[in-house]
Amino acid sequence: MDPRFERLKLDASLATPLYLQLARQLELEIRSGEWRAGEALPSERNLAEALSVSRITARNALDQLAESGLIRRDRGSGTFIRPSVNQSLTRLVSFSEMLTRRGFTPRSEWLLRDMDWPSSEESLRLGLSANAQVARLKRLRLADDVVMAVEESCLPVSVLPEPQSVETSLYKWLEAAGRPITRALQHVTAINADENLARLADVPAGQALLKITRAGYLADDTPAELTVTYCRTDYYDFTVELAR
Repeated sequence: MDPRFERLKLDASLATPLYLQLARQLELEIRSGEWRAGEALPSERNLAEALSVSRITARNALDQLAESGLIRRDRGSGTFIRPSVNQSLTRLVSFSEMLTRRGFTPRSEWLLRDMDWPSSEESLRLGLSANAQVARLKRLRLADDVVMAVEESCLPVSVLPEPQSVETSLYKWLEAAGRPITRALQHVTAINADENLARLADVPAGQALLKITRAGYLADDTPAELTVTYCRTDYYDFTVELAR
C-alpha cells in the first residue's frame, strides 16, 4: 500500500459522510504537496480496496476533488493531480520563482512585448510626464504547460527600455539591470471573465477570476511597475499570515 494512504483516517461513526472525509483528507494531502502535479491517483477500485470503502465512496470523493479543480480525469488514461499554486500575499516573489520552488516548470507565452502609450491611470500611477511612452508586456503564465494566469505589465521606458529583451522572468531581468523591485502594493478583487479573457485563460466565459493589481517600486520609491494579473481560481490559493 502507498504509505500516503496510511495517513488517511476515515471514521464511520462521524456525522460527516465517508466520501467527504476522504475528499477533504486527500485535498489536504494534495495542497501540502504530498501528491505532486501530474502524478496519477489510484483508480476508484484501488482506492476503495486500499481504504476498505465502497467504490461509490471512492467515486464520490474523487468527484468532489474534480469539482474543486484539484484533479483531472482523462478517459482511458486515469486521474491526475492538476497544478495548484499557493501564493503568499505578504512576500514579494516573481511568478517564475514561485513556480520553481513548488516544483513546476514555469513558462510564458508572449502575447505582446512592445512600446505603447499608457492610459491616464497608468500615467498617474507611474508618475509619467506628458507624452511619455511605456514598455508593455502581455503574456500567458503557464505551469507545466497549463495556463495559470493572464498577465499584463506596464513599465516606464527608463526602467525597461527594450521590452523584447525580457525572455522569462521580468523581476530577474530588472535585478540584472540594477533596477530591482523592492516593494509592491497589491489589490485583489474578483471579476467574471469576458469572452476574450476567458479564451486566453482557457476557462468558460463568465467564470470568476481573481484580478490582482500590483504597483511595484524601486529602492528609492520610484514607481517602476504596474501589473494586472488575472488568476484562475481553480489553480490559485492565496495565504495571508496574521499576527496579534
